[in-house]
Amino acid sequence: MNWNDWILGNELPIRLGFFFGIFVVMAAWEVRSPRRTLTVSKAVRWVNNLGLVFLNSLVLRVLFPAAAVGVAVLAQQRGWGLLNLYEIPFVPSVVIAVVTMDFVIYLQHVMVHAIPILWRLHRVHHADLDYDVTTGARFHTFEIILSMLIKFATIMVLGPPVVAVVIFEVLLNATAMFNHANVRLPEGLDRMLRWFVVTPDMHRVHHSVEDDEANSNFGFSLPWWDRLFGTYRDQPRGGHEGMTIGIHKFRDPKQVDQLPGMLALPFIGKISGYAINRREWSGDEK
Repeated sequence: MNWNDWILGNELPIRLGFFFGIFVVMAAWEVRSPRRTLTVSKAVRWVNNLGLVFLNSLVLRVLFPAAAVGVAVLAQQRGWGLLNLYEIPFVPSVVIAVVTMDFVIYLQHVMVHAIPILWRLHRVHHADLDYDVTTGARFHTFEIILSMLIKFATIMVLGPPVVAVVIFEVLLNATAMFNHANVRLPEGLDRMLRWFVVTPDMHRVHHSVEDDEANSNFGFSLPWWDRLFGTYRDQPRGGHEGMTIGIHKFRDPKQVDQLPGMLALPFIGKISGYAINRREWSGDEK
């Protein structure tokens, strides 16, 4: 069995091992050193948020059994993608692939905020009334499918090494749990870390009910894209303890923190002109 076959056969245990390991660490950290006081029953939120994660994982396994790693193996076998067209040393090609795929995630995140019909899907993630480790994996099923298709297209165009795709998937899940965690970091450590990775305080701003704050800090793993493209915001106006998490129009826990309501949320209300680049903001648009 070659290296690609081994990765393909063990991709799920690798990802699950990292997922559960990091989840336990972040959950314990939240208990020991919480950044904010939660406002909604943690048990209710966790059961429903994790229920959505389980549903999404099941749907993806049914629709895309080989997942992103399988597409990477196929691209390598067929010679598809830019990195398969040129002789690039293995380590630089892995770094280029991971950084490029992270940039695509940044662009995708901006896109789902900028296009009204996609925002309807993405607002399931933002409608969570609290912010903790489970928020990082809470996405509508249709958005998860869209994200996977974008990932497939990126892999076919880029042609990344198979190991780079595994590293990217592990890093994406790990940093999503880290930067959505309700944990407190020393201010000096946070300021240093956010030059290299998106920190909880950096990303929490993005989950504010205020439109201009929600349309900032789009990065999931690497923080550089927000600084490069002018979407970086240092702190929320009201401070992290004083800011309100969620969406103005959706404040009923039965609607936004229970699984049936989350699945129905994209289909509620009229599609409004949710323009990401406005300089004046109105909470009514959300």
